[in-house]
Amino acid sequence: MNQEITAADIGRTLLTISRATLAKEFGQGVPPLPQEPWLQQQGACFVTLHQAGQLRGCIGSMLAYRPLLEDLQGNTRAAAFDDPRFPALEVAELDGLTIEVSLLSSLEPMEFESEEDLIRQLRPGLDGLLLDHGVHRGTFLPAVWQSLADAGLFLRKLKAKAGLPEDFWSLEFSVKRYTTQSWSETELQG
Repeated sequence: MNQEITAADIGRTLLTISRATLAKEFGQGVPPLPQEPWLQQQGACFVTLHQAGQLRGCIGSMLAYRPLLEDLQGNTRAAAFDDPRFPALEVAELDGLTIEVSLLSSLEPMEFESEEDLIRQLRPGLDGLLLDHGVHRGTFLPAVWQSLADAGLFLRKLKAKAGLPEDFWSLEFSVKRYTTQSWSETELQG
């Protein structure tokens, strides 16, 4: 019987693997992981951890360069233990932790003639952005629109995240957009 996989099935699988990856890191027993063929295809994802509604770690890949399973497990460990903004996750935090996994589309280079032109092209709520200028680089996932709904503010805060002044502008910017498909443990429970 050929059963079509749904987006919710994909999300549940990714979240199960991410949770099991953390459990294994703390020496807890884990059931056998799903062995879906699509997990062996190259993919790029971000793993975001929340504790009591607050960001606790977020690490991901912008480009698909390894099997999705490896990318998911590697980014799960990195979000928990290597995000420089937070101390390493402790086992006592596992119970209250919420995991979100976002699969990234391919990067689409954007062409613009000015900052205003770039802002006009942004699709709030849909676009993630990767901004590069020299050694400065930053990205915001589309979920960031929930807290920065204004396109101009979104771009200014992204420049700051990349280590640039918010009012800095240059036609030397490289900006690429992408979309995500995201799943959170809180959304898929029940």
